[in-house]
Amino acid sequence: MILGIDEVGRGPWAGPLVIGAVVLGGERIEGLTDSKKLTKKRRDALDVEIRQKAAGYGLGWVSASEIDSKGLSEGLRLATRRAVEQVAASYHEIIIDGTINFLADTSKGRYVTTMKKADLLVPSVSAASVIAKVARDNYMAAQDDVYPGYKFSGHVGYGTAAHREAIERLGVTPLHRLSFAPLAKYKSFDVNTSDQTVLHREVEDIIEHETTKKVGDRAEDEAAKYLVRHGHEITERNWRTRYCEIDIVSYKAGTLYFTEVKYRRQPNQGGGLVAVTQKKLNQMRYAAKLYAHNKKIVDVPMVVSAISLTGNSPSIEQYIESI
Repeated sequence: MILGIDEVGRGPWAGPLVIGAVVLGGERIEGLTDSKKLTKKRRDALDVEIRQKAAGYGLGWVSASEIDSKGLSEGLRLATRRAVEQVAASYHEIIIDGTINFLADTSKGRYVTTMKKADLLVPSVSAASVIAKVARDNYMAAQDDVYPGYKFSGHVGYGTAAHREAIERLGVTPLHRLSFAPLAKYKSFDVNTSDQTVLHREVEDIIEHETTKKVGDRAEDEAAKYLVRHGHEITERNWRTRYCEIDIVSYKAGTLYFTEVKYRRQPNQGGGLVAVTQKKLNQMRYAAKLYAHNKKIVDVPMVVSAISLTGNSPSIEQYIESI
């Protein structure tokens, strides 16, 4: 249960920095290595397999403007934290490719080992390298439609001769990192505000998703506290297989409970329990049976349940049980 971390996009003149974080959780995926040593076709195939099989993964994005305002070193730390915050799976060690512990100033810093060429040696780090590169390359390819003439899909922001020629001919865009020495002379370039809005929409959407996920994680924490207050002993959080996932597993009075946590930011979104359909209940019952089988639990009553929460500071709306 190693959380592997690797970055893509440290050196380009343009585009976001992306950090990948992956817990494979015992899954064996053939062909993992440094993403730069793989063909695009192979990376794309591995990206799909990693997302399907990994116990958990996350991507941390930092935009060019954040790199310019905060610096590359702080950008690397920020992107790493954003990636790790998305990983819900359990892990007992963190391995970061390279020599710098970007989590040193966090509570997770003491679990970190830094390792040169870890993307060649540690499968979870290789997987992190792959998903980060595929995500970033796809993002840069999409910018061809936003900024025609720069051919971002070809050089993905790196300082190639073709990229340099395009900048000299067309100027810089909001994608460009003006804090990088080759582009410093363009710092006074006036970038159209609407262009900035178009550029940052996708990265801001990704960061907003991460923020929403953090609130969702707090909702799950509140749900666990609610169960404890009502006599439950929590035994598992985010138990997952490739077939299903259980948010919270707990014991109370000799009965095993499997609880689905549903969170909605706004009360007018219909409430989380709207999503607990009969089909969902059947899936939960299947997950409960699979859990009991894997843990060799027999002759123990089992109940599936659900908790809904709402609000920016999540609070309990409703709790239901079904045998």
